[in-house]
Amino acid sequence: MEIEKGIFNRTKLLVGNDAMEHITQQKVIIFGVGGVGSWCAESLVRSGVKHLTIVDSDCVCITNVNRQLMATTQTIGKAKVEVLKERLLEISPSAEITALQKIYSPETCADFHLEEYDYIVDAIDSLSNKAHLLLEASKQKGKLFSSMGAALKMDPTAIKVAEFWNVRGCPLGAALRKKMKKEKTFPKHKFLCVYSEELLENQGEGSSCGTSACVCAKRETNNADWNSKKAQINGTMAHITAIFGFTLAGLICQDMWKKGSQKEE
Repeated sequence: MEIEKGIFNRTKLLVGNDAMEHITQQKVIIFGVGGVGSWCAESLVRSGVKHLTIVDSDCVCITNVNRQLMATTQTIGKAKVEVLKERLLEISPSAEITALQKIYSPETCADFHLEEYDYIVDAIDSLSNKAHLLLEASKQKGKLFSSMGAALKMDPTAIKVAEFWNVRGCPLGAALRKKMKKEKTFPKHKFLCVYSEELLENQGEGSSCGTSACVCAKRETNNADWNSKKAQINGTMAHITAIFGFTLAGLICQDMWKKGSQKEE
């Protein structure tokens, strides 16, 4: 398509022809396309990634609208992966977007064929499933990147990148390391994480959408607070979750660019 040739002109101008071709050949899978993963997915597709699998079991809840890319008042109740896929194909019609409305877990791990991907992105928030994904993904040839907790944060300048064992000040990161040490199961390879040491407190009320049957609200209640035995829903804002997602995408694009540019030498 003539129109699509022009979409990536600015990207190609920056990275070069060979690196651009390399980017289009890479296969990426993102687990979790909520506040972090949805922005990561869009950034990758806008950067030229053509082979993307997005995984999330949830439907759009009204409480997602404040921070999740595909969440609007018109998409409430629809599967997140399907709505996001539709948007991504409007950006890059020739992209191959695979939408899987499924949960990653120890029981479903084999369904995702992690060995097929060049990049694996962890943006899920269930502690047990996240720990399992990090362990399994670190065994693969593909490069792993992970998002730590993005809730209870306001300062965009506090967002950092560090190797998993060097992440500090993040309750989710601490809970993951504690779990791994207790079970004596550790990632096979090092991997980078996006995180922030900032940890604010909830100030307001009305964190639930008020619908008891809401799958999204139940999931957030079960997994939001890693320090307290009594789980709670924590406040989040779009500029933080988006920067987390964009940073993940940036790390991937930078790695793709470096590897693609090496082919020119």
